[in-house]
Amino acid sequence: MKKLQSVFQLFFPSFCSCCENTLLFNETIICTDCRHDLPFFDNKNFVSNPIQDAFMGRINLKYSGALFEYRKKGKAQKLIHNLKYKDRQDIGVFLGNWLGTILTHTNTFSEIDCIIPVPLHPKKKRKRGYNQLTKFGKALSYHLQIDYVEGILLRTSKTETQTYKKRLERFRNTETKFELIDNLAFRKKHILLIDDVITTGATVESCYQELIKTPNITISVLAMAFTV
Repeated sequence: MKKLQSVFQLFFPSFCSCCENTLLFNETIICTDCRHDLPFFDNKNFVSNPIQDAFMGRINLKYSGALFEYRKKGKAQKLIHNLKYKDRQDIGVFLGNWLGTILTHTNTFSEIDCIIPVPLHPKKKRKRGYNQLTKFGKALSYHLQIDYVEGILLRTSKTETQTYKKRLERFRNTETKFELIDNLAFRKKHILLIDDVITTGATVESCYQELIKTPNITISVLAMAFTV
């Protein structure tokens, strides 16, 4: 079997989504060097960390965390860029499995009732063809053994891409609006809101302000990466 994989890899090589070097037959998505070189976010404390600090005085999150630290021109940026703009949905599965495996070693998220993604505007979703968070969220739901729910929190305003904007400009230009189509769907539930990259936190804050229209809701947040 390994010989067949080696022959297949010889004629149909796969490339690392971070450094673009050829992957070995036992490597998936990223090479071993990049795997060890990615800047991991410190998830030792889900209630006191830079994400909680960023939202202090703005919104009240129960728990928060991320898989990576996000730096301009860094490997985490390249990985997420390929997921979002190169139709590499397999990266979403890969990251969801990675973070999900980490979370299974803590009881912090055992009280979560369901996972919901930050939604894309319908026009952007039609253009891209997918929400980059869907397969990430479904992988997390598999590991945490909780439901993944789409279609209740909707995005009602379409913003310009924020990828190449500076941090302050992003905050000033983010006027994203969301709509909760059922104010009782998450009643007395602990919701895990997921996003790809948290920068200013404006999008998460907008989602939060809509979600808290639900009676007795509790909200936590996880992201693929957090900008440092």
